[in-house]
Amino acid sequence: MVHAASPSFRLAALALLMVGCASMAPPYEVPALPVSPRYASVTTQGGASVAAIGWRDYFTDPQLQSLISLALDNNRDLRSAVLRVEEARAAYGIQRAELFPTIGAEARGDRSRTPARMSLTGRPLVASQYQVGLGLASWEIDFWGRVRSLEDAALETYLATDAASRAASIGLVAQVANGYLALRGLDERIALARQTIASREESFRIFTRRVEVGSTSRFNLTEVQTLLTQAQALGAQLELARAAQFNALTLLVGAPVELPPEQGEFDESNVFRELRPGLPSDLLLQRPDIVAAEHLLKAANANIGAARAAFFPRIALLGSLGTASVELNELFASGSLAWLFSPSISLPIFDGGRRKNNLSLAETRRDLAVTQYEKTVQVAFRDVSDALSARVWLRQQVAIARTALATQAERARLSQLRFNNGASAFLDVLDAQRDLLDAEQQLVQTRRELLSSQVSLYAALGGGALDFDSPVAGDKPDPPRATSAP
Repeated sequence: MVHAASPSFRLAALALLMVGCASMAPPYEVPALPVSPRYASVTTQGGASVAAIGWRDYFTDPQLQSLISLALDNNRDLRSAVLRVEEARAAYGIQRAELFPTIGAEARGDRSRTPARMSLTGRPLVASQYQVGLGLASWEIDFWGRVRSLEDAALETYLATDAASRAASIGLVAQVANGYLALRGLDERIALARQTIASREESFRIFTRRVEVGSTSRFNLTEVQTLLTQAQALGAQLELARAAQFNALTLLVGAPVELPPEQGEFDESNVFRELRPGLPSDLLLQRPDIVAAEHLLKAANANIGAARAAFFPRIALLGSLGTASVELNELFASGSLAWLFSPSISLPIFDGGRRKNNLSLAETRRDLAVTQYEKTVQVAFRDVSDALSARVWLRQQVAIARTALATQAERARLSQLRFNNGASAFLDVLDAQRDLLDAEQQLVQTRRELLSSQVSLYAALGGGALDFDSPVAGDKPDPPRATSAP
């Protein structure tokens, strides 16, 4: 004798079927690395690994550390990036809630009067009805993984936004460091220009006296004055550049900054630690922009599963459980149990090709995400390669600039001696001193570019990414509101 299945058995079978539902998204595969397995400009493997060093350990200058800390707390662009993470997190929580039924309590009381002409008894009829219960809103049973795929896509989008926020933090650190180095470079150039102005003012005073006593020509005096005005013009230009750079750094930090001009040569030994670049494959984990691109690729992959599941029937449940009575005092009496169970199934037969085109759109967006991921990897590889090349060749340029400066200083000294002994015209002195000033300024600029290349290398390698709070890739963060596990 065949017995009908009990309700509990049906519920257990339904739950088992729901648990066994698999996503219809295609298997995720990491695209092949579209770059060379090694960097061409690596000359040493010494130094600290960028994955194990935070920005406070890398940037050792105390003033720079203070500026970076202020910027991370006050920069408005970074605040916007953090708020976008919260926005994506809330969107993920909303989508995740679709996995759970929506249950609400409801109480209702109805009282109506039917006119005699419409009553079956021919007399006016006054009726009452009261209901109290729990209601289940239309809840989709995710047989084909459509809702689960949408939840996965929302999660990956949230993780991508978080990684983009960390990339913005690293970019901000690099911008503040470069702004600080530019300011200190201008301070050094201004100090050199002021020394030159003071020296040429003294020369102008001496030559003015010589003209007065008739020991030299007025033509030589005009040449000395030309040197002086050139140095003064350069000093004014540098002062303007420093004011603009200071204002830019203040805006970047997002708070008032106090950085009085420094005198003398900037101490390069107390700015950075040496870095070990590692391999290009390390960038896949260290660069937040690459991590973000991969999460977006996973989101696009999950959307394909949702688009595929739309071709299958959609099953939803609607129901309620409670008590009902015509008398309020009998609402919870024995026999007043009332319930409603209303499952539904729907499958569009004709939609004008909407589902087919939606699947095609999802697949195309996945292909675009693959292309964007590969482009992000290639850009990261180029950033590191450029920074490594700059570090190698700028070091050589600094050495050449130091030699050139020493040569120009000796040339200026000899030219002045020859002029004092009447062996050459003052034009030679003019040219030598002008070239000496250019050499001094060029050395400072080249040294500053070398320091900037160190900042670029740190940012290009994704340095400090682990220094900022973020969920671990693959772990699902808690939604904004606590819910029970499915």
